[in-house]
Amino acid sequence: MRIYLAGPLFTSAEQAWNADMALRLRAAGHEVFVPQDQDTDPTDAVAIFQHDLAHLDWCEVVVAFMDGEDPDSGTAWECGWAYARSKPVIMVRTDFRGLDQTPAPYNLMLSASATARFEMPLATPDDVERVVLGALAAL
Repeated sequence: MRIYLAGPLFTSAEQAWNADMALRLRAAGHEVFVPQDQDTDPTDAVAIFQHDLAHLDWCEVVVAFMDGEDPDSGTAWECGWAYARSKPVIMVRTDFRGLDQTPAPYNLMLSASATARFEMPLATPDDVERVVLGALAAL
């Protein structure tokens, strides 16, 4: 499948997580676009937007990481765009904050738009890989 991997990418840890997940999905035979890997000038906001948007249109599914006290606003937008185009959205949260919130530890508009949603506090990369590949296989 063609996957758009969405998630925060503003720290070294976030970028390392995204790169690791992309590597794992590619090893399973998927094509993966990760916004942090584009060759676009990082100061050209219009070019970045257009490049990401083209890949949202290219993809067959969005895999989105919803970590943080409130999920990344860019990730939320990407999920909304995919949902509006009837593309499946698989959401994963490894953050343990907000677990006592119902029905989800983040905005209802996001959680309700997910095709599949996994709350996996402090999950290992291996656990996340297994769950995401299972969700992709079920599509």
